[in-house]
Amino acid sequence: MSPTSPFRRLFSNRQVLITGGLGFIGSNLARRLVALGARVTILDSLIPEYGGNRRNLAGIEGKVAVHLSDVRDRHSLPAFVRGQDFLFNLAGQTSHMDSMTDPETDLEINCRAQLSILETCRRHNPGIRVVFASTRQIYGRPDYLPVDEKHPLRPVDVNGINKLAGEEYHLLYSEVHGIRSTVLRLTNTIGPRMRIKDARQTFVGVWVRRILEERPFEVWGGAQLRDFTYVDDAVEALLLAATRPEAEG
Repeated sequence: MSPTSPFRRLFSNRQVLITGGLGFIGSNLARRLVALGARVTILDSLIPEYGGNRRNLAGIEGKVAVHLSDVRDRHSLPAFVRGQDFLFNLAGQTSHMDSMTDPETDLEINCRAQLSILETCRRHNPGIRVVFASTRQIYGRPDYLPVDEKHPLRPVDVNGINKLAGEEYHLLYSEVHGIRSTVLRLTNTIGPRMRIKDARQTFVGVWVRRILEERPFEVWGGAQLRDFTYVDDAVEALLLAATRPEAEG
C-alpha cells in the first residue's frame, strides 16, 4: 500500500467504530484501517453463531480497542458512538435459515437495534459518517441479470425483510436528520477469516471446509450462477463509500 494512498490521508488518526468488528468482514476492514493509521474501536457481542472470533485480529490485537457489547443494548451505545468520525455498521444476524427458525432474534438485531444505533448517532454524534452493510438477499430471485438498484425488492425470508428495513432506517435518518449514511448490498463475500464451520455466512464456507478436509462436496446440480466478492474488494468498497460525498444518502 502506497504511503500516498488517498485513504491514508482520509483515515489517518481518525476515530473509527466497527460494529461486528470481530467477524469476517469487520476484522479484514479493521486490519486495513489500522494500516491506514486510523484509531479503530471494535464492538462485538461474540455470540458464537454470528462469526465473531478474537483470532481474526491476530497480529493487530494491541492496535485496536475491543469492547464486548451487544448492539441490542441501547444503553451502552452512546459511550461508543461519541467522538467517532466513522461508523462501519456491520453487526448483524447473517443466517437466512436462522431468521426463519428464530425470527424474533433477527428482528431485534437486524431491525430494532439498527434504529437504536441511528437514534444514538442523532442524539450523541450527528456528524458521524455511517456505512451500513446490507445484503443482495433483499432482491429475491432475480428477474434479470445483472441486477441493479432498479430491480424489484422481494425478500424471500425474514432476514431479507429486516435487512431491508435496516436500509430504510439509514436512508431515512440521512434524509430527515442529516446522519450521513450509505448502504451497500454485499453479495457472497469470501476470503481469509470467513466462517467455514457452517453455512451461516455463505454456503462456500462449507465447501472450503470440505476441501481442507479432503472430502467431496455437493454442487446441487451445477446449473446455478453465483456472484462472489473477494473480501479485499468489499473492504475497498466500504472505504470508498465512507469517503465519497456522492455516496451519502
